[in-house]
Amino acid sequence: MARRVQGDLGALPRASRRLTTRLLGWAGVLLSLLFAVLAFRNVELDALGDALGEQEYIWLLPSGAAIATGVLLRAWRWQLLFEPAGRPPFSHVTSALLIGYLFNNILPARAGELARVQALGRRSGLSRAHVLATVVLERVFDLVVLVALLVGATPFLPKVDWLNAAIALGAVPAALLVVAAVVVRRYGVRAARVLVRPLGLLPRVDRPRVERIAVAVVRGLAGITAGRLTITALAVTIVSWLVLAVSIWLLLLGTELDASFGTALLILVATNLVLVLPSSPAALGAFEAAVVVALAAYGVARAEALSFALVLHALNLFPYLALGYAALVLHAREMRKR
Repeated sequence: MARRVQGDLGALPRASRRLTTRLLGWAGVLLSLLFAVLAFRNVELDALGDALGEQEYIWLLPSGAAIATGVLLRAWRWQLLFEPAGRPPFSHVTSALLIGYLFNNILPARAGELARVQALGRRSGLSRAHVLATVVLERVFDLVVLVALLVGATPFLPKVDWLNAAIALGAVPAALLVVAAVVVRRYGVRAARVLVRPLGLLPRVDRPRVERIAVAVVRGLAGITAGRLTITALAVTIVSWLVLAVSIWLLLLGTELDASFGTALLILVATNLVLVLPSSPAALGAFEAAVVVALAAYGVARAEALSFALVLHALNLFPYLALGYAALVLHAREMRKR
């Protein structure tokens, strides 16, 4: 069954997929250019160079270790979202996650999300619709937790004009995804059938294939249809975000900026909520703008804020490129053996 539905989502017309990808890609590039202009506006290059020179780069080591821990936690969280009976091995999940990070950093419009769906589906023999449902569920958990952390930390954060907008940016899609997941939980395949019915309008997607996709979607939402799984996955999500906030806090210790945990948490939320929007590869420009805006709430000068953003972004970029490439090579070797 799993092998048979492996190609269900791949039946979508190539022209439609290419057009959608190009539109999202160009939208992401344009948005990232706009963010880059906002981030680098009124920044003197001499001041930026001085700020980069004052960074204590030894703090990259503990900060990087915290990021690695957070990634492992997120891989574990993804694994938990699958039904226990058909749960893929942790090594397969981690490999696919790293491949996804690699393609997110080299392709626009968060293309890595589909890359990791493809990688895990091929290696574990799972339907891509099944795997994609778990990825969507991940986004539900991430947005809900990020918004909750932001709301919970609000009394300890400086007053900023964009805080309510940030909460809304994460809360609206999170609420829509939660409602969709709860409806599918309540009505099972019937609700999933309604959600995927528009696929039947596409060429080569007949009724039996739509039915198989609906079944796979319900299986992929096991993380919200099983109470114990939901609680465990949600707890791991919270811990993973807090660990990633610790990584930012550790890097802040190597600067003359405010090194409070609240500062790190605000940067974490800002940089991840901006990823809700389409972006260029590695969210270049958008990431830097989010850090600058977050640190502006603490009165940090733009040059100092941008220098920290560049260091933080590099730490969240280059290790993923290396590890993701290694995971992709190992994945390709494994596939050739089959």
